[in-house]
Amino acid sequence: MKKKTSTNEYLALLSAKYDVDPDKLFCALILAEESGKSACGDLSIQRRGETRDKVVILILKSSTVVAQLSIFKEFLSENGHPIRDFMKTEHILRYLAKKAKQSSVLSIKDLQDKMTQIHLKAKVLEISKPNSVYTRYGNCASVANALIGDDTGTIRLCLWNEQIQSISVGDTIQIENARTSTFKGQRQLNIGRKGLLSSVEEPSFQEKVVINS
Repeated sequence: MKKKTSTNEYLALLSAKYDVDPDKLFCALILAEESGKSACGDLSIQRRGETRDKVVILILKSSTVVAQLSIFKEFLSENGHPIRDFMKTEHILRYLAKKAKQSSVLSIKDLQDKMTQIHLKAKVLEISKPNSVYTRYGNCASVANALIGDDTGTIRLCLWNEQIQSISVGDTIQIENARTSTFKGQRQLNIGRKGLLSSVEEPSFQEKVVINS
């Protein structure tokens, strides 16, 4: 029988997966319970409801739902480091080792045709005017091409529907789980359903979550 994951370990896994400090994540959960919403790194956290002893928490990255879970209020009142204490469990260490092996950030010069699971950071240089096309499923969709670049080169990025409005020329963007292909002899990046495209804000001197020392 598969062992049920505890709240502590599940939150530790989210901390590892989305590169957020476990103590900051814990404080952000407390803040969301008290005020209804908070932020931690690239994650936004919302209180969606509560019962006598639990609070329902929704966690998103950009507009993508990361998790929805019920957390005991007693857990949020714990002292110490309830999430950090689980960061060195066998499950989390195994995940971190796999992540380090598979998800290293590439440069554009490293990209070859038919590569998958590409993680890339680049700047948006151009975005073409969207065109309406019919997909193989018979649906009408908007498609545009963006030219993105880093210190090593440039490449075309295919944008679909809401992706077109999610970025602007001049933005620095983070791309996750993309793949390369060749269209009309030109190399391009594609972001599928499991991929993620987000604009990366410049570092700020003021944290969104304040942690008392």
